[in-house]
Amino acid sequence: MTRLLLAALMLGITGLASAEELRVGAAQEVITPPPGTPMAGYYFERAAEDVHDDLYAKAIVVESGDMRAALVALDVITTTRDLVADARQAIEEATGIPGAHVMISATHAHTGPVIADQSRRSQSLGGGSDLSRSYRESLPAKIAEAVRRADKAKVPATARAARGSESSIAFNRRFHMIDGTVGWNPGKRNPRIVKPAGVIDPGVPIVYFESLDGDPLAVYVNYAVHLDNVGGPAISADLPYTLSKLIAEFKGPDVVTVFTAGCCGDINHIDVFWAEPQKGFENAARMGIILAAEVLRNWPKLETVDEVTLRVDREMVALPLPEISPEDVPAAEAVVERHRSGSTPQPSFLETVNAYKVLDVAARDGKPNSVEVQVIALGDVIAWVSLPGEIFVELGLEIKQDSPFQHTIIAELANGSIGYIPSRRAYNQGNYEVVSARCAEGSGEMLVDTAVQLLKTLHGKAIKE
Repeated sequence: MTRLLLAALMLGITGLASAEELRVGAAQEVITPPPGTPMAGYYFERAAEDVHDDLYAKAIVVESGDMRAALVALDVITTTRDLVADARQAIEEATGIPGAHVMISATHAHTGPVIADQSRRSQSLGGGSDLSRSYRESLPAKIAEAVRRADKAKVPATARAARGSESSIAFNRRFHMIDGTVGWNPGKRNPRIVKPAGVIDPGVPIVYFESLDGDPLAVYVNYAVHLDNVGGPAISADLPYTLSKLIAEFKGPDVVTVFTAGCCGDINHIDVFWAEPQKGFENAARMGIILAAEVLRNWPKLETVDEVTLRVDREMVALPLPEISPEDVPAAEAVVERHRSGSTPQPSFLETVNAYKVLDVAARDGKPNSVEVQVIALGDVIAWVSLPGEIFVELGLEIKQDSPFQHTIIAELANGSIGYIPSRRAYNQGNYEVVSARCAEGSGEMLVDTAVQLLKTLHGKAIKE
């Protein structure tokens, strides 16, 4: 009886150790579009003419016990629900990883392709072209291939995490002006600026995965700043290109550096109090160097994550639509037609922004935006959170503040996007992001509440187990 009991106990111990063994793989797949593909990011058409650096789908697959999850970052402007659904299905078929366990986010590079969807702006700016549709149709298979290769490459591994802080390359782009309004991108050395209307998030979460043999596998870096340095007709990943190159110089060419955008709906790279221009590949490189330096500066502070049980949960949230009136629709159609045709006088920028918003909201026929909030947790230390749009920074900071996890990493533009999601405070202030928002006031706070509840639930399970 004693021997049987001992054997049973040993089997139980072995099963527990096996359940908590961490296995990790990483891979990347080129997703650079062909020449002529419509490019995203602005309210005018342009097409890719050449390639400064390739775009990638980068994937990290994490396995613990019988649970697997994938973290995917795309060097593109956004994700759509249809794209994510197609990619998740392809990933399930290729690997068996449940689609609900896959987080797919966009870095928000403004020097990548239009991601074709049904929005009027996408269709107006080339999303309906053969090249754009072809690119969109090919993307799920490429994402799935990155995940398949990462899954196949899994080895026993350790995870280590740290958090840096970098405040010199990100700036709130909304400002209180002397006339009492809140301005947006008011220009360098504008004498009408009083002070920033919001804060930044200087946090630089870093997660490093390494094999038990000491081989580097992947580095996950998150930072809240718009990737809008370059513009023009050359394809580029912007800041992540330099970041990845420098980390590879440190850890070797096989390491996969995954960059994701934090909550940066109202954050960009422009220091309005510095007179020098900040644009082009040189500024993207400058920012990549600075961010890489912060990652490497904090390398000695990386701490091993001992408890590596993997948990995943998600919730769909119905976000209300902004109010529009029936007469807004024909007026918006007229504005879009003037904008597309180039007729004079051209509508103002905010008129154009509002017109596209009105048409997208009207097309929903009163149906709320159904969006996903997802959390992937590693033990009781690290949690990745997906948010479905360009999220105002203070909303992300609220989630981090209320999260019970030591390292809470928020990837915006993840698992689909509905565009800008301002904070409640910003709605009364107005200007670009608020005019553009396809959701009503209070939507951002709904996402915060959902994310925090998921985080608390998953953290509670980690503690109990």
